[in-house]
Amino acid sequence: MKIDTDLPLPVRELEHVEIPMPDGTRLAARIWMPEDADSAPVPAILEYIPYRKNDKTLERDAARAPWLAARNYAYVRVDLRGTGESEGVMKDEYTEIELADGCDVIAWIADQAWCDGGVGIVGISWGGFNGLQLAALRPPALKAVVTICSTDDRYADDIHYMGGVPLGEQLSWASVMFGINTLPPDPAHVGERWREMWHRRLDESGLWLETWLGHQARDAFWKHGSVCENWTDIEVPVYAVSGWADGYCRSVLRLVENLRGPVKGLIGPWAHRYPHLGAPGPAIDWLSEETRWWDHWLKGHDTGIMDEPPLRLFLQDHAEPRSHYAERAGHWIAEPAWPSPNIDATRFGLGADGTLGGDGPRAGGELSVASPLWVGAHGGKWCSYAHPGDQPGDQRRDDAGSLVFQTAPLDRDLHLVGDAVLHLKCRVDRPVAQIAARLVDVAPDGTATRIAYGLMNLCHRDGHETPAPAVPGEDMAVTLMFKPVAQTLPAGHRLRLSLSTSYFPIAWPAPEPVTLTVLPAGSDLVLPLRAEPGPRMPDFPPPRAGEPLEVVVHTAPRSEWRVTEDMDTGRMTIEIRDHEGASTIEPQQFFHFAEGWERYSVVPPDPGSAEGEAIWVHEMSRDGWSVRAETHTRLTCDTKSFHIVATLRAWEGDSLAREHEWSVSIPRHQA
Repeated sequence: MKIDTDLPLPVRELEHVEIPMPDGTRLAARIWMPEDADSAPVPAILEYIPYRKNDKTLERDAARAPWLAARNYAYVRVDLRGTGESEGVMKDEYTEIELADGCDVIAWIADQAWCDGGVGIVGISWGGFNGLQLAALRPPALKAVVTICSTDDRYADDIHYMGGVPLGEQLSWASVMFGINTLPPDPAHVGERWREMWHRRLDESGLWLETWLGHQARDAFWKHGSVCENWTDIEVPVYAVSGWADGYCRSVLRLVENLRGPVKGLIGPWAHRYPHLGAPGPAIDWLSEETRWWDHWLKGHDTGIMDEPPLRLFLQDHAEPRSHYAERAGHWIAEPAWPSPNIDATRFGLGADGTLGGDGPRAGGELSVASPLWVGAHGGKWCSYAHPGDQPGDQRRDDAGSLVFQTAPLDRDLHLVGDAVLHLKCRVDRPVAQIAARLVDVAPDGTATRIAYGLMNLCHRDGHETPAPAVPGEDMAVTLMFKPVAQTLPAGHRLRLSLSTSYFPIAWPAPEPVTLTVLPAGSDLVLPLRAEPGPRMPDFPPPRAGEPLEVVVHTAPRSEWRVTEDMDTGRMTIEIRDHEGASTIEPQQFFHFAEGWERYSVVPPDPGSAEGEAIWVHEMSRDGWSVRAETHTRLTCDTKSFHIVATLRAWEGDSLAREHEWSVSIPRHQA
C-alpha cells in the first residue's frame, strides 16, 4: 500500500467532541477537518458505529480519515449510544433510538460552522447497514451514501439466518458484541463518571443471542431496518460495495436492481473488509474512488463517476481449494444494469444417473441422501474475514457425504455471473429438514473448490414469514437461491452440484436426522451464464492511505482454525482462535488486548449433540487504571428447544466489579 505522507491540506483533529441528543444523552465523536474549515466550511462524511473511536477502530481511522479530510472534507467518527465514550446503553442492533440518534447527529453536523450543510454517510458492516437505514428516514442534510459489506434484508441476508436456517455464526457474532458491550468509556475523556457509565452497560446491555433466537421467522423484528421493505424510501445516491468472499455480496446486486435514485455497485474478490484493505487481493485505491463519489454528490464536481457503468464486478479465475487466499486471479468486468442483458439463465437438468446437464436419463429415478453431520466441517464461515481457515477447503470429504450431480468435462469455459437457482422436486421423512446446496469446480486432478452455496429450511419453502412443517413422504417443489458469484470454470473441468441434509457449523442442524429424496425428473439447476467475459475493465490503481497510527505491537494479531475428529466417539470439532493482538497506542499511552475462541462440535448422527461455545477476553489499561472483561456463551439444543448458558465477569484492577449469569431455553419453531 502506498502511504501518502504529504497531504494536500493541513488537517486538525478533535480527539473528543460530545454531541447532545434531545433526551440529554451525549454521543462521542472524533473529527478530522481542514485547518481552515471554520472560515471555509466543507461537506462532512459521517461514520456511525459501535466499535470505539478511541481505540478499536483508531488505527484504521487514522490512515483513512485524515486522507479524506485533506481533500476538503470533515470526517466525523461517532460512537453509538452506549459504546466507546458515548453515554447510555446499547441493547441491540439498529434500534429505533440508534436511528433517531443518527438523524440528530446528521442535523448537528450540518449545523456546525465548519460544515457547509451537506453530509454523506459511509460505513462497513454495521455502519453500512445503518447508512441505508438512515437514508430511508430521509434526514434533510443527508446527500449521499457509501455502504460497504451491508444488507438491505436483515432476515434473508444477515449473519443470523440463511434460507430460514439458523446460522452457527449467529452465536459467533452475538459473542463478539457480548464482549464489546463489556468495555468501558475512557476516563481520559469522560472523567470519573466512566465507572457509572461502565456499570450501567454491564448491567443493562443484555444477552442478544436470546433475542435473535427468539425470532426464527421473518417477522416485524427483522423487517425493521430492512430497507428492501420499501425501496422508494431511499432517494439519495447510493454506492454499494462488497466482495465475493464476504457474506453480503447479494445486497449490492439487489440495491443496483431496485433503487430508483442514482446507484453504483462494486464487488471485488474481497472478504469483509474495506476495499483498500481488501483480501483476498487485489486491494484497490478505494480512497480515491470514494473521493470521486463524494466530490460528485457533496461538491457538485463532474468527476465522471456517474458516466461509468453502474455495476463493476471482479470475474474470478479458477483457484485451487484453499481455506485462505492472499490473492485471487481474475479481471474486472462491467454490467449496464442488473439483471444484466449480458447474462442468460441456462438450465442444467439433474440426471437419475447423477449427471448434470447431460443426456442421461431423468425420468423414473429417485436418489436419496442422509448426510453425516461432519458434512460442512470444511465449509469455512458464512462471512469470511480473510483469516486462515474461514474460506472453504477441498470439498471432496464434504461431497462424500452428499448427493452429487456432475457434468462431463466442459468443452468450453463457463462464466457464471450472478445468482444460480436450484428448482428441486423432493421429499423428506421429517417435518423439519434443511438442504445445503453447493456448486463445486472439480479440476482434472479431482480437487474440488466450492464456488457458491445456498441453504434452505424446508419449512420455509413457501416463504420466511409463515413457515410450516414439511409433510413427511409428500413430494414438494423447492426453489433454493445460491450466494451470487462471478467465476470462470475452465474447459476440461467439471461442475458439480452437491446436496446434503446438514452443513454444520455454518448451518445449525435440524432437530432430527433427515433423509432427503430427490426426483431428478422435476429438478433443474439454472446457471447465470455470460456467453463471453466481455471487454476487460481497466484495473483500479493500487491502494493508498494516510500515515499509520503510531502503535507499539506487543503481540501481533493471528488466527487459527482446527478441525479434529475423535476416533472413539466420532465427535467432530471445529476450533477457531481469533487473537486481535496486544498493543499500545503511543499518542495516548493506551494499552488494549482482545482474544476470542470459538468451538463447534457434533457427534454424528445425533443433531442433539451439536454444541457451540464462544469466549472473549478484553483488557485495557493506562497509568494505573485497568479493566478486564470475560464473556462465555454456550449454545446447545434438543428436538424442542435451543439452550443458552452465558456468563459475564468484569474486573477493575484486581477487584471483581460485576458478574452476571444467564440460563435460558428458547422453543424451536420449525428451525
